[in-house]
Amino acid sequence: MIVHKRSAGILLHITSLPSRFGIGDLGPEAFAFADQLEQAGQRYWQILPLNPTEVSYGNSPYSSHSAFAGNPLLISPEELVQDGLLHKKDLQHYEEFNEARVDFEKATKYKLKLLRKAYKSFSEELPDVLWKSFTKFQKEHQLWLQDYAHFAAFNQHFKYKSWTEWPEEIKWRDEQAVEQLAEKLSEQVEFEMFLQFLFYRQWNKLKAYCNSKSILFFGDMPFYVSHDSADVWSHPDIFKLDRDGLSTAVSGVPPDYFSETGQLWGTPVFDWKVLQQRNFDWWLHRIEHNLQLFGLLRLDHFRAFSAYWEVPAGEETAINGKWVKTPGAAFLKAVQQEFKELPIVAEDLGDIDQPVRDLMEKFKLPGMRVLLFAFGEDLPHSLYAPHHHTQNSIVYTGTHDNNTVRGWYDKDASRADKRRLREYSTHRVNQGNVHRILNWLTYSSVSQLAVLPMQDVLGLGNEHIMNKPSTGNGNWEWRLQPQQFTEAHIQELKNMATRYGRWQEPEEE
Repeated sequence: MIVHKRSAGILLHITSLPSRFGIGDLGPEAFAFADQLEQAGQRYWQILPLNPTEVSYGNSPYSSHSAFAGNPLLISPEELVQDGLLHKKDLQHYEEFNEARVDFEKATKYKLKLLRKAYKSFSEELPDVLWKSFTKFQKEHQLWLQDYAHFAAFNQHFKYKSWTEWPEEIKWRDEQAVEQLAEKLSEQVEFEMFLQFLFYRQWNKLKAYCNSKSILFFGDMPFYVSHDSADVWSHPDIFKLDRDGLSTAVSGVPPDYFSETGQLWGTPVFDWKVLQQRNFDWWLHRIEHNLQLFGLLRLDHFRAFSAYWEVPAGEETAINGKWVKTPGAAFLKAVQQEFKELPIVAEDLGDIDQPVRDLMEKFKLPGMRVLLFAFGEDLPHSLYAPHHHTQNSIVYTGTHDNNTVRGWYDKDASRADKRRLREYSTHRVNQGNVHRILNWLTYSSVSQLAVLPMQDVLGLGNEHIMNKPSTGNGNWEWRLQPQQFTEAHIQELKNMATRYGRWQEPEEE
């Protein structure tokens, strides 16, 4: 079991933290939240992917133009003041940001001004310590950083057209042509590298602080990458593309109970034959990169490591797709040989078949148990019911893709669902206490790790959902407001963790 001690954690993405700059970041509120986690007896802080987000993709952290880069919106202005790159007066502003929701467009516009000012200060004054650190960072991340910086700078230069519409010599990465354009755009290229330097500098500082309090980050890695990304542009051979660079097949999931036409995600699918011939080098580098960031890593859409749903390019729905087997066992064996222990969690929600279960069992990977799925007609036999949980699993009330517990009770649960919950928990369940009852059920599970979304800790309704799948607007915007997570919430978490053996008093030396 990768989680060695019975423990607990909170799911709260960085963007959801309080901040006076319109979006949560890696600054003072992140450190303050780490203090609160420690006080609450928590050992894990689960977050969503840290990659750059874009308005054109609905600001989803699961759709990014890089699988390796960090999101510059998470860079803390206060930390830039600490580094001498900004002055306190630079942070004075008259923007009115919504404390309860992220306005990505507004926050991006505001933060970009500050980041360019920080870069100007850096490039003009060349502070010795920072410059040495920047140079070291470039060497440490050379496998992806230059390609990313070129892509980001070229993308802006070509008015954000898809890379398949760039001039042929740049599109297909002619070495001399790329070098000449990079030289021409050298300031923008360095700015993009500088942003990544700042992001990782601040991330490592926060991570070290959390680790000093015995708190580990529980990260998330999407399976697919966007077509218009640095990854596809710099590694076109590992994707199924035609001679023009366009996808010949795209990703999705087949029709099911929730959708008659399935879901068409549209991202390019991997050419696993090529990847296997190369001993999965790109994927291994990606795993290594993420394991340097997190103590525990969730592989999103894990079932695609067994077989994925491939849809011919040009289809309007996912109906006409087919299952294509993936060399997942060979890949995970390569990962295991590289990293020995696998601090990996399989996202195994949805329609999971036996080959996926067999793959998880072979590599002893824990899956997810979500209590909101437990109280349907199949309750006695449901995999998600607490009496069927296993030690090697992670238990949740819900995830970032579900309704909140309170929202489920108010909007989604049938009378029969409510009756089954009442009988199962042996409590009088109502709108005011349903979240607490499911929180306690979660902590009492035999699953080694119990994770609660912050919304369920607070008992918030469906208007506080982080993401509604298959909808384009209003997602990823929810924010924790200042003082909303109170001492009472912290104490209740501590009490639950203590009662159910998920926290122990540190031994005196």
